[in-house]
Amino acid sequence: LTDVPEWNFDGSSTAQAEGSNSDMFLVPVRMFRDPFCLDPNKLVLCEVLKYNRKPAETNLRHTCKKVMDLVKDSHPWFGMEQEYTLLGINGHPYGWPDNGFPGPQGPYYCGVGADKVYGRDIVESHYKACLYAGVKICGTNAEVMPSQWEFQVGPCEGIEMGDHLWMARFILHRVCEDFGVVATLDPKPMTGNWNGAGCHTNYSTEEMRREGGLKHIEAAIEKLSKRHDYHICVYDPRGGRDNSRRLTGHHETSNIFEFSAGVANRGASIRIPRQVGQDGYGYFEDRRPAANCDPYAVTEAIMRTTVLNETGVETKDYADH
Repeated sequence: LTDVPEWNFDGSSTAQAEGSNSDMFLVPVRMFRDPFCLDPNKLVLCEVLKYNRKPAETNLRHTCKKVMDLVKDSHPWFGMEQEYTLLGINGHPYGWPDNGFPGPQGPYYCGVGADKVYGRDIVESHYKACLYAGVKICGTNAEVMPSQWEFQVGPCEGIEMGDHLWMARFILHRVCEDFGVVATLDPKPMTGNWNGAGCHTNYSTEEMRREGGLKHIEAAIEKLSKRHDYHICVYDPRGGRDNSRRLTGHHETSNIFEFSAGVANRGASIRIPRQVGQDGYGYFEDRRPAANCDPYAVTEAIMRTTVLNETGVETKDYADH
């Protein structure tokens, strides 16, 4: 990565800068193999800095990296489950009838067959591209709503989680472009009796993964319960407004206004997997993040609350570590 030079781009063309002072810096932070142009070409993930070398407003990696450096001795592992929906160019879900709806939900989740599953060739192309690139992708499945899919990235430690998920998203959009379809991360792309789309975040620290770790899991959940409003604000890019369409208490979600936790409960804010309850150690799943969340914001918030013991809606500004 040290061989890759910094570069710049025109921020006025992306609504990130004024035309009279438009150059913004691209600072390389992680490199992947390029599954489109193939070896020896690379895809380089960059942080964006403004003309004064301060992070751009959209650069949430910068503070996340600070926090992850502070908590590195906890060895936080994350695995994020990215749900998304395939749409035609017209914005209608891919494979749905032009002037109507498919049958009710039920036969589509992890389904098989041309009348149940739409776009598997796209999904598998994305999966293979991620494997080639070196993205830590570890699974995929058809979701509850037809044309809705999910892939999982992880386990990743610290800042690596956001890096790998963002690259997986880039590759997804790029693969869909080749197929003439669009992938949307909208948390509720279809109103009515259809499932929304989340980005369930599985999390553990080293002490949670050891014998007796369940007490540390329960302690972390207790901290999260007292900071629900803060987490809801950072779990989608619009301060909770996107998630409010999804977190209704229906369609396997919790209610956005209430915090809840339970073993094997997919209607709770936090789910402890049944196996973890039996073993007495492992990880837990935060089911609140929206499909369009920024993984840097989500993982940073979890660390601030569960390891750095922050409370309330304000965050602490840590000096460069």
